[in-house]
Amino acid sequence: MLSDRSYMRNDYARPTTSIITWIICATIAGFILQNVFWKWLGGSAGRSFDQLLALSVDGVKSGFIWTLFTYSLLHSMMSFLHIVFNMLFVFLLGRELLPLLGARRFTILYFGGVLVGGVFWLVTNWTHGGVLIGASAGVFALLMMFAALNPNRPITFLLFFIIPVTIKPKWLVIILGGIDLMGFLFTEIPGTQGMGDVAHSAHLGGLAAGWLFFRFVHQREWATPDRAPSMELPAWLRRSSRRAAKPTAYKVNLSGDTTSASATDTQTVSREDLRAEVDRILDKINSQGFGALTDREKQRLDEAKDLLKRG
Repeated sequence: MLSDRSYMRNDYARPTTSIITWIICATIAGFILQNVFWKWLGGSAGRSFDQLLALSVDGVKSGFIWTLFTYSLLHSMMSFLHIVFNMLFVFLLGRELLPLLGARRFTILYFGGVLVGGVFWLVTNWTHGGVLIGASAGVFALLMMFAALNPNRPITFLLFFIIPVTIKPKWLVIILGGIDLMGFLFTEIPGTQGMGDVAHSAHLGGLAAGWLFFRFVHQREWATPDRAPSMELPAWLRRSSRRAAKPTAYKVNLSGDTTSASATDTQTVSREDLRAEVDRILDKINSQGFGALTDREKQRLDEAKDLLKRG
C-alpha cells in the first residue's frame, strides 16, 4: 500500500489553532451572545446573562467566582470600538509575543492580567459596587510585557485612524499608566463617575500583572533555565579575569545527530568563539523571536549551556 512507503507518509505535525485565535473567537462569541440576550430576548434575559458572566461585587459575594475571568468576554454594546480596539491589540501584541513565550505562557500572561485586573477592580469598588466588562486588563498585561521586552523599539499607529503617531513602547506604557493612575486616584477611589466610566483599576492591575510576569517568570527562566539559583561575579571582575586567563578549548557537536558523535563531528573552539555564537543566536531571538531558531541553533544553545557549566 502507498501508506506503507515512508515517502508517502505525512510525519509533520499538523498546525493547531493559535491561542490568539481562540481568545478572539471566544470574545466575539461572548459579545454576540450578549447582544442576542439584550436585544432579542429582552432586558430581563440580558440582565441575567450579565449577572452570570460580568464581574460584580454582588456576583462574587454570591459565589460567582468564575466571573473573575468571564467578564473579559463581554464588552460595551454602546460603543463597537470597545471590542474592536481590544481584539486588535490582542492580535497585534500576540503576534509579537506568542513566538517568544509559547502558547502556555502566553495564556498565563493574558488571563493572569484579566484575573489581577478583576481583583484590583473588586478591591477598589467593593463599597461602590458596579459591573466590570471588557478584555482591557489582559490587553494591558500584553502591552506591559511587550514594552518590557522592547522598550525602545519604535511603533507606529494611526491616532483616530487618521494621524500616524510613532512612539516607543516604554513611553506608551508610561502615558497610559499615568492617565489611569490619575483616573484611579481622582475618580474611581472617590466613587465618582469619570469620563467614559473607564475601569482604571483594572488597567493598572493588568499592567502590574504584565510586569510581575516579566520580572519573576520570563526573566527568571532566561537567567536560570534549569530553575536553579545563579550567582555571577561583577562585570568588571569577569572582564579582568578573562584577560588574564588563557582561552579554554571546548568540543562542540556540529552534526545534526543528537544521539551519537564521532571525532569527525566535533571541532575545537575557544571560549570567545563559543560566546560569539551564543550571542548571535540570542540576538536572533531578540529580533525575530524564539520560534525563528532552527533545530541546530536550539541544539547549539543546549550544548553551550552544558559546556559552560562544566567549564
